[in-house]
Amino acid sequence: MAESAVSQYEDQFSCPVCLDRLKEPVTIPCGHSYCMSCITDCWEQKEQEPPYRCPQCRESFSQRPLLKKNTLIAEMMETLQKTSLQTAAVECDVCTTEKNRAVKSCLQCLASFCQTHLQPHYQSPAFMKHKLVEASRNIQENICLSHKKPLDIYCQDDKQCICYLCMIDSHKNHNMASVDSETISKKKELKDIKEECQKLIEERERGQHDLSEAVKLLESSAQEAVEIIEKVFAELICSLEKKRSEIKEQIRAQEKTEIDRAEKLHKHLDQELTELRKRQMEIEKLLIATDQIHFLKSCQSVCVLPTFENVPSLTQHTHLSFKDISISAFRKVLEDVCQKQTDRISREVSCVHMALDTNTPEPKTTDDFLQYFCQLHLDLNTAHKSLKLSEDNRKISCSNAVQEHPDHPERFGFFPYVMCIEGLYGHCYWEVECSGDNWAVAVCYKGMSRKGNTDECRLGFNKISWRLTYNCFTHDKKQVPIPAVRSSRIGVYLDHRAGTLSFYRISNTMTLLHRVQTTFTEPLYPAFHTNSTSSVRIIEQTRGEFR
Repeated sequence: MAESAVSQYEDQFSCPVCLDRLKEPVTIPCGHSYCMSCITDCWEQKEQEPPYRCPQCRESFSQRPLLKKNTLIAEMMETLQKTSLQTAAVECDVCTTEKNRAVKSCLQCLASFCQTHLQPHYQSPAFMKHKLVEASRNIQENICLSHKKPLDIYCQDDKQCICYLCMIDSHKNHNMASVDSETISKKKELKDIKEECQKLIEERERGQHDLSEAVKLLESSAQEAVEIIEKVFAELICSLEKKRSEIKEQIRAQEKTEIDRAEKLHKHLDQELTELRKRQMEIEKLLIATDQIHFLKSCQSVCVLPTFENVPSLTQHTHLSFKDISISAFRKVLEDVCQKQTDRISREVSCVHMALDTNTPEPKTTDDFLQYFCQLHLDLNTAHKSLKLSEDNRKISCSNAVQEHPDHPERFGFFPYVMCIEGLYGHCYWEVECSGDNWAVAVCYKGMSRKGNTDECRLGFNKISWRLTYNCFTHDKKQVPIPAVRSSRIGVYLDHRAGTLSFYRISNTMTLLHRVQTTFTEPLYPAFHTNSTSSVRIIEQTRGEFR
């Protein structure tokens, strides 16, 4: 009965091309299944040109279907293979005429028995101690080749099944166990391993799910960002077009106004010229007149010239040309602002990533730290107006004179702080040179308040900032004393994913001052504080700056 069922399944899962069992089964779009190699060879024949056809139903496909292993059919074929092996009939060794199917094999008798001939093993005391196993064609595998005895003992030292004579002979003084007890022990061990394997599978399935969700979020946020950029840049282009039109109209209007004034002046000068030329002709006539009485009478009317305004001197006019307007300066300022902001956006974009790397151990040596070195750039829009920046904006000090920093919504209004442009994510390391006894090296989230004197605006006195000073570490108002560091180089190492923030004193060696272990949910921005007796200088990774 079982054999006929297996034969029926074999007919259903055979390849129509090679007529054998499916090997690496693939299913094409029409629903028929083939061996991977068979359908590939069929479609790669020289006479087979697009459209590609199914060898059975002849359905055509304009493009060659992509072949992928059908895992469901492959698993069914594997089960079928096992069933075929299990259902292969083992005949009774006692039956003489019609061989019945064996149900048990005896390791002592080295024979297989049907249900009828097995009864003596259950009824006769002579066979009671014989060991029965499931009927098997390979019963000889359960017998010791050297002593022809059942393999009913397991040597734990050599990890092999032996007979009792082997135990006395070649496995003397070894740790032993019965095959039954060792099987029970190994099954328990395998169950534990299976449970651990299941846990690992579940962890990775959760990881795959979380990764898929992260990818969806990344794609969604990327699309949203692209749409915002498209909208903002379209609005900027529209605004620039509008400003261009306005400036052009203003130039044309000013041109017309000045030309109208020039034409009016030109007309007025024409009138004065006509009058002067007329007066000049009258004078010339009088000069050649011979009648002295007439000359003297007429002379009085032409001796006094009309009163005219001075003719404007255009050669010294400094506002004559439109070339003097600051179009080039406008372009340069606009390009500078665009470049600065696009650089900032680029840095923020580069910080967006999924944490796919495994846990990396914290660096030990200076070279280990320097591989994560990052160049910092101060954000002038955040600097308090008492802070003076020098040495290419790398040194921060406090000045009694108010600095000419323009008003900006991101500028610290009360506390003398300044932040960096970079939002740090992943593994980062930087160093600063601190002098005096009133400085602070800190990190904070970008959303930290700036316009007030409350703790929300004070580094280290809220939940979103971490601050190291010369003698303590502060976070969320909680202070941890550290050995006093008056003037020194400070190194800061960040492992954002691991939630580790470490501060080091740098000399000939690196001395850990304080380490934070937490969970960071946003990029961290380096920030600094100084007063009139101290300063902070950001170290660049250039030759001579490092030990």
